[in-house]
Amino acid sequence: MQNNSGTDSTSERVTVPVPAGGALTGTLRQPAGTPPVATVTIHPATAVAERLYNGFARYLADHGFAVFTYDYRGTGVSGAPRENRTLRMRDWMSQDVPAAADWMAARFPELPHLAVGHSLGGQALVLGNATSHLAGFVAVASHAGVVAAIEDRPERLRASLVLHVLGPLTALLLGFVPGRGMGLGEDMPAAAMLEWSRWSRRPGYFFDDPGMRAAERAATVSTEVLAVGLTDDLWATPRQIDGFYAHLVNARVERRTYSPADGGVPAIGHMGFFRSGVSAALWPELLAWLTEKSGAARQPRAES
Repeated sequence: MQNNSGTDSTSERVTVPVPAGGALTGTLRQPAGTPPVATVTIHPATAVAERLYNGFARYLADHGFAVFTYDYRGTGVSGAPRENRTLRMRDWMSQDVPAAADWMAARFPELPHLAVGHSLGGQALVLGNATSHLAGFVAVASHAGVVAAIEDRPERLRASLVLHVLGPLTALLLGFVPGRGMGLGEDMPAAAMLEWSRWSRRPGYFFDDPGMRAAERAATVSTEVLAVGLTDDLWATPRQIDGFYAHLVNARVERRTYSPADGGVPAIGHMGFFRSGVSAALWPELLAWLTEKSGAARQPRAES
């Protein structure tokens, strides 16, 4: 089903099968009346609904990109969390993210491909999930989510209560976590919360989980990377971000940090980069970066 989403782009509701089981429900946006110049797949944050990214996706589509947004399985409109209670965060990263990327690659095989990951979505890309074919990716507010490293004491206490007490308790009792009631966003599967809780206690986050092989996987990433941080993000602090991207030993990483003043708003925080209040000030910089990388990917390689 296809509908107009604005004067310069169209939208199409799609379902993307995940080989491991289930499917992603999402939206494909394209420029109206002209072929797209490249694709961007937007990989969401933990328990964050697709709708947060609607405005940014339309903005990119209005400027020539084919853009796919979606919900992880067991969140939003991609299945009930209780029915997907066994899905872990690593499953979203290693199964859902590649499924979305592979679908876009099959839909637009002739175009350069890029990605934008928010928090968990960026973590998935840093681990090399679906990055081998990318001309580059942007990671916004992606970091090592260690609760003890949160510098703001009230926020550290709140995060510890949610991730170490209320979240695991409700996950075990209910089979899912009522994220809306805890200020986490969407409801989420039990196993995802329990894994998030375990990782958040480790000094190196999932880099300290031997089963993740995280450092080994991050070392395989060799594409262009833009890492975006926000000065008032209480979770993704500069120290958390620095430690996280230090694992990208074979990628060229560009860092940009924005303040609320840069965006012309009172606050941005962990979620605000994708809200319309900063669209005029901050989105053009990401558009320029994505456009540059897509153009470079289109250039013919010189003969050796």
